[in-house]
Amino acid sequence: MDSAIPTALLLGILEGLTEFLPVSSTGHLILASELLGFTGESSVTFKIAIQLGAILAVIVVYWRRFWGVGMGLLQMKPGPVAFTRNIIVGFLPAMVIGVLVYEAIRVAIQTPMVVAVALIVGGIIILVLERTVKHVRVESVETMPLGTAFGIGLVQCTAMLPGVSRSGATIMGGLMMGVERKTAAEFSFFLAVPTMLAATVYALWHDRALLNADDLNLIAIGFAAAFVAALLVVKAFVAIVGRYGFTPFAWYRIVVGSVALIWLLMR
Repeated sequence: MDSAIPTALLLGILEGLTEFLPVSSTGHLILASELLGFTGESSVTFKIAIQLGAILAVIVVYWRRFWGVGMGLLQMKPGPVAFTRNIIVGFLPAMVIGVLVYEAIRVAIQTPMVVAVALIVGGIIILVLERTVKHVRVESVETMPLGTAFGIGLVQCTAMLPGVSRSGATIMGGLMMGVERKTAAEFSFFLAVPTMLAATVYALWHDRALLNADDLNLIAIGFAAAFVAALLVVKAFVAIVGRYGFTPFAWYRIVVGSVALIWLLMR
């Protein structure tokens, strides 16, 4: 247990730093776990569960937004109602498909080679979209058409393949559908809340027989570390995207994926 604590802490920090960047937090956790020798059945649940720590950071950073939406819902104001509707509609595809393919996801999460290839391909796709997607027709979550929210939710499901990046898939999906950069990033943050909450609860329940007290302690450590690290990233990411776009993250994905692929092939 004691020897695993530094690993859990390191992976938690890594999760918090990468969850909201379009670089695949799960992919980074898989590659880092492979490097550190942190593998096995319980490690899969750990990688899923600690993501909730990063999601809690979104709630803290945007608490005024969530509070305003909650108060607005009580009064049935159009803006908060539209915001909630879009988040729910965007979440539905992942909820349904995630349950159906959960076992396949568990297998993929233990396949580092898939991550390396997905990082490279995803980086190339981001570069292409950055150069070709220009038209903007949606400038807030509240004004997002229902079909756009559902479409982004479908694109989010591609991130069930490790290395794709949930935030990257939703943000790029939003850009393809005419959503403004900052709005696409924020919708990705907000959509992560129900998506990762559901994923964590389902994983803990589904794998409850595999977990012991030590596993739960490690999850708690990773959760806390992810929460603190994510607090530092969320606002900074929006500022970076507004100034530089997504190109730096695309090149980062390509470099990391290439290095990982070479390492996996040569070891």
